[in-house]
Amino acid sequence: MKEKQTRARYTLEFKLEAVRLVNDGQSVGVTAKVLGVPKATLSNWVREAAKGTLQGAGDKVVTPEQMEIARLRAELARVKMERDVLEKATA
Repeated sequence: MKEKQTRARYTLEFKLEAVRLVNDGQSVGVTAKVLGVPKATLSNWVREAAKGTLQGAGDKVVTPEQMEIARLRAELARVKMERDVLEKATA
């Protein structure tokens, strides 16, 4: 018997923070992976934010601490990627 999967729902604040990370230069793929969001979903959020139609669900509560952790994880992933690029360039 299959269990019914529920669709993840994110607050507007979470979506806006994810979009901000992408707009600040973080790649969509890395940001999506760090935040645990499908890449296509994050791409849709970025596109909707650009059009001004991004909306939040409000069902999934995201605390300020969780937002900060997600932001720090995304920043760490970006810094690691930059480090790896520099290591390859000097090798």
